[in-house]
Amino acid sequence: MKKIGIGYENYKRVIDDKCYYVDKTMLIHDIVAKGGMVTLFTRPRRFGKTLALSMIRTFFELEYDRNGNVVDNRRYFEGMKIMDAGDEILNMLGQYPIINMSLKSAKQGDFYNAFTMLRKEIIGEYRRHDYLLESDVIEEDEKQSFREITGGELEWEKRSRAYTDEKEYDKAFRREVGKYAVTLKTLSELLEKHHGKKVIILIDEYDVPLENAWFRGFYDEMIDFIRSLFESALKTNDALERAVVTGCLRISRESIFTGLNNLKMVSIRSRDFGEYFGFTQEETEEMLRVYDLECNTETVKNWYDGYLFGEAEVYNPWSVTIYVSEHVGAPERFAEPYWANTSSNSIIKELIENADEGMREELDTLISGGTIEKRIHEDITYADIRESEDNLWNFLYFTGYMKKVSERQENDDIYLTMCVPNAEINSIYRNQISLWFDRVVKNTGLSGLHEAILNKDTEKISDFVSELLARSISVFDSSESFYHGYFLSLLNGVPHYYAQSNREAGDGRPDIILYPNRPKDPAYIFELKVRKKFNEMDDGLQEAFAQIRDKKYEEGILDEGYAGVVSYGLCFCKKSCIAGLKA
Repeated sequence: MKKIGIGYENYKRVIDDKCYYVDKTMLIHDIVAKGGMVTLFTRPRRFGKTLALSMIRTFFELEYDRNGNVVDNRRYFEGMKIMDAGDEILNMLGQYPIINMSLKSAKQGDFYNAFTMLRKEIIGEYRRHDYLLESDVIEEDEKQSFREITGGELEWEKRSRAYTDEKEYDKAFRREVGKYAVTLKTLSELLEKHHGKKVIILIDEYDVPLENAWFRGFYDEMIDFIRSLFESALKTNDALERAVVTGCLRISRESIFTGLNNLKMVSIRSRDFGEYFGFTQEETEEMLRVYDLECNTETVKNWYDGYLFGEAEVYNPWSVTIYVSEHVGAPERFAEPYWANTSSNSIIKELIENADEGMREELDTLISGGTIEKRIHEDITYADIRESEDNLWNFLYFTGYMKKVSERQENDDIYLTMCVPNAEINSIYRNQISLWFDRVVKNTGLSGLHEAILNKDTEKISDFVSELLARSISVFDSSESFYHGYFLSLLNGVPHYYAQSNREAGDGRPDIILYPNRPKDPAYIFELKVRKKFNEMDDGLQEAFAQIRDKKYEEGILDEGYAGVVSYGLCFCKKSCIAGLKA
């Protein structure tokens, strides 16, 4: 068996380390055949964008070793599908100078530090091409400008210490930002001049600096820099052969790509390229077969399948890879939500915490396996996410938290029917809901409920619990385990008592027992039932009482020497609760 490459983002390392690789090399062919001069791919996080760019770079790059000899990268594609793509494509192997940039490191708390990280990326790419300083066709003034870029960070630090006036410092910093906004275009022109060939530009995670800047409060400054960087490199650059850009969201209304008529947008709704980011059914089944996990096929499908990109249904590649790695030799292990630990879920947290009654009902529907319909639009801005409910659902859809079921057109608008893709995403929603609900409980004064329990006031118990449920989300209305855990949390802090769950008593295990710390006080039994219809709740109470009686719970507790016992039945239906005392 080949090594399972967890976290590998460098294509050469995948091949050199003999890792298992799902062959996506025909993406190279389709970029040439179907892409634009600039192709923007938007896909959720951890769906193989960075590895895909590394593979594209390995194929196209005119690369040199330390001795100045051309590197033959053909061996990295031996046995791959691209080798059957024909001479037109294979003649492009190793033929182009490449500019390769990742923007995902720009996650700092202010624009100065975020820009500093982007500047380091640019400087690093310049230094990778420092052989240009030895070129016979590059002019001396151009070489000097090149040196100013590569030493720009240290030079700025030296100069910045000389500014004592804040306004002068700000002006100097803006000039510094402006200088680096045109560096990719300048570098591509020098590369074309030296090699006599136009340049391929690869930019990964272009929207990370924008997302970070929005949440940190310096969005306008960052958008101005990214816009200038992209316009010079991708719009007005005669040295450009083609470019590939990746990110999570298509952000065009901010005018990053204004006037870029050579741009092809490829979102998860686009018909082409659907199979290249994520694992198809066949690819997933083959990987499971190779690692002797065919018996887990249905589990993997339930947990990690369900994404519809164009016309291709794909699995989450990160989660499938982690799952296989975790289950080789241990197929009986439970599946887990691996993607939840790699991707920011702050937008779901915000959705749940700020949801009104209508959105809570929609969440109920989704997590219970149902669908909702929303108007879709792809030109999302971070500034607009909170402006409307539709924008929030759009963000969730394009970032992988929703799946298209069908679509229809009404006038000029497109409406998507959407659902939760799989069990993994469902668990993320449920986990966030549970965390939010725990905070609601902690911030609610429970003394009134505790007093009502000790005073046997069933009406007050019913009203208190129902009112608390009304502030929550009723997606768990068919799950007794949710109500069990929920009510158990409400019993935390009852004076002179502690709660135990599913502890043996009599001939069974009562749901919850509230045990006294003082010998003079009685114990309290709580038996919980759930019904789907409100008119069945009284029957649920009677079933609870019958179970307490038939299983002899009270006798079991009295046999332990407690002074007395009080037995409650509780029945839940959606956001309602009724409590009763066993006679």
